Amino acid sequence: MSDYLHNMFSLEGKVALVSGASRGLGKAMAIALASAGADLILTATNEANLQGTKDEIHALGKKARAIACDQSKPEQIQAVFEIVAEEYGRLDILINNAGTIRRAPAHETSDDDWNHVIDTNLNGVFQFCRNAGKLMLEQGSGKIINVASLLTFSGGITVPAYAASKGAVGQLTKALANEWANSNIQVNAIAPGYFATDNTQQLRDDKERNASISARIPTGKWGQPDDLAGAAVFLSSQASNYVNGHILLVDGGWMAR
Repeated sequence: MSDYLHNMFSLEGKVALVSGASRGLGKAMAIALASAGADLILTATNEANLQGTKDEIHALGKKARAIACDQSKPEQIQAVFEIVAEEYGRLDILINNAGTIRRAPAHETSDDDWNHVIDTNLNGVFQFCRNAGKLMLEQGSGKIINVASLLTFSGGITVPAYAASKGAVGQLTKALANEWANSNIQVNAIAPGYFATDNTQQLRDDKERNASISARIPTGKWGQPDDLAGAAVFLSSQASNYVNGHILLVDGGWMAR
């Protein structure tokens, strides 16, 4: 790779925060950013669950700070950003990955399940964006990458709160991009397709659903967390400086079918 291309995608000297970084997509994206040179701040509901991610980042010669944060609780999000401000004084990259899902037909979805999903997947995402945005506006630059979904574009089956939250994340991404673009802050989203993670275990265990989903994916297979690495690094780097308000599908061709 030429020095020019290396520099375009390098994250050396950058500080990145990845939420939901203990496993799956969040862990893979955090390690990808560290591989590109960034130091990481990692959040998850249980701090102990971040140890594996921390160890892999340290093995790459980069720093990693783990912080417990339940994204459905605003006071815990605020505490994260107090630590960021005090210990780092800046934030260059935010990957808003933490999320949850509750499966039930709409007429059987409880208020508790609905509120928990919306609080985590939408309200929490906004609060992370708002706090990160304040720091980035002060420093005059930043990258925010929200994790959307195929259900940003379609309704799904028996996941009404999840679909509603991910649809809203797409619109939030565009709204913040419109506000902050002229302050040198790029706000974009990644919309993963069907990936082999804890969130999709129930679908993968259902032989009929698994077969029908696999048959529709042009590549014929579910994504693996590492398949998001390139998209995460691109949207975090200066290579994407003129990309704003975009929802990047990483779906094996699902939406093109």
